[in-house]
Amino acid sequence: MNPRPRPGPVYLGLDGGGTSTTVVATDAAGRELARIRGAAGIVDPADPAACAGALADLVRRALDAAGGTPPAAALCCALAGAGREPERRTVRDALARLELAREIRVVGDIEAAFHDAFGAGPGLLLIAGTGSIAWGRAEDGRSARAGGWGHLLGDEGSGYALGLAALRAVVRAHDGRAPATVLRESVMSHTRARAPEELIAWAASATKAAVAALAPHVADAARQGDAVAAAIVQQAARDLADLVRALHTRLGPWADPPAVAMTGGLLAGSGPLRPAAEAAIRALRLPLRVLDQPVDAARGAAAMARPASVR
Repeated sequence: MNPRPRPGPVYLGLDGGGTSTTVVATDAAGRELARIRGAAGIVDPADPAACAGALADLVRRALDAAGGTPPAAALCCALAGAGREPERRTVRDALARLELAREIRVVGDIEAAFHDAFGAGPGLLLIAGTGSIAWGRAEDGRSARAGGWGHLLGDEGSGYALGLAALRAVVRAHDGRAPATVLRESVMSHTRARAPEELIAWAASATKAAVAALAPHVADAARQGDAVAAAIVQQAARDLADLVRALHTRLGPWADPPAVAMTGGLLAGSGPLRPAAEAAIRALRLPLRVLDQPVDAARGAAAMARPASVR
């Protein structure tokens, strides 16, 4: 058997979020050589280096699938929870010790997604998955973010927020403090609770991803005409539109209407919250253009890994 031909320099982009992680391997021209998916890759601020081992395994698998061997030419890791330099430095140092790539860069996941959507140009990016955040760049190069405060302080309009609202709606209806909702059946099935009282223990031990996994049930119930679920969806959409409004104001004035790109499990493609979010953004009555093209943060991270001259 002939040995597999070795590729030229391999550049790796990693997108790690609260639900899953994707690693893309490209050549110097940006052609995709391999794509690997794995478990969540979020950074825990209390122990930023803890994720390094799992990320390294995915990186090695992607590099092998691309026909390469460590070290890669460069690796850019775009990680949820890596918004501050101390966390980035800790993760970067942990990965560097594993000799995965000759150059390693760690950025926030939204930076890589923005790069894929807009490159070095202006625009507004809205992300809603397990959490939520918006990031924008003005025409003069200024940048700002809105949201991204985590599930205790923010994450309005996120999957976690939808799931938590569903849980609260079910227990409030059980008390007689709110209208009955078909969410009760889906929530009880998802949590395997036999009675609403058991939701207390489930919610106390559930991960953010487990709570966020209720979001599609809320969207389904809203489409079926459940008034409670519809109200939850509409509030989430307004919360996301508020992030866009805040950045439009902070980064203005705009000579041309800025484009808005959307991504994340709730907004990408046919995501369950996308129609409501688009309607809420239009309801702002601001000069904005909502883009249809998909946003790929892993692809954006790989582009950031490549030298600027070949991006």
